[in-house]
Amino acid sequence: MSAPKEIEMSTEEIDEFLGRHETGVLTLARDGSPYSIPISYGYDTTDRIFYLRLVSTPESEKREFLESAPETRIVVYHEEDQSTYRSVIAKGTLTQIQPDTLSVSQIEQYGDAQRPLFEIWGEDKEELDIQLFRCSPEQLSGRRTEVDRDNW
Repeated sequence: MSAPKEIEMSTEEIDEFLGRHETGVLTLARDGSPYSIPISYGYDTTDRIFYLRLVSTPESEKREFLESAPETRIVVYHEEDQSTYRSVIAKGTLTQIQPDTLSVSQIEQYGDAQRPLFEIWGEDKEELDIQLFRCSPEQLSGRRTEVDRDNW
């Protein structure tokens, strides 16, 4: 049996991977408690910035975490084929962005993030709070894992 082979991804591979995908998991942490949610994002490969549009309700745990300036991790992963897996972890903080301060290129990045599906919310649209955020990662790492399934 052959063990999986893990290879660190280059900066170029990480940027290409993040630019090609649009979904991942956002984890927020404060006071030793984590909160994780699936997200859609836009990614600027030049400036290496994530753009997120997050939707919450007035009483939501997500809103409580977002208001506390939590530590942030974004994890993006994908199975390329039956033998190759890729994952990237971004560590940083979220910065809330006011819509009237956005440049045209930033607006385009938010356009790359899939729109939230309002149909999944039990509340009326008026009750939902849609906030724009960006994350300039302090640390960005990726790995590619090769698995030889014939010998595993």
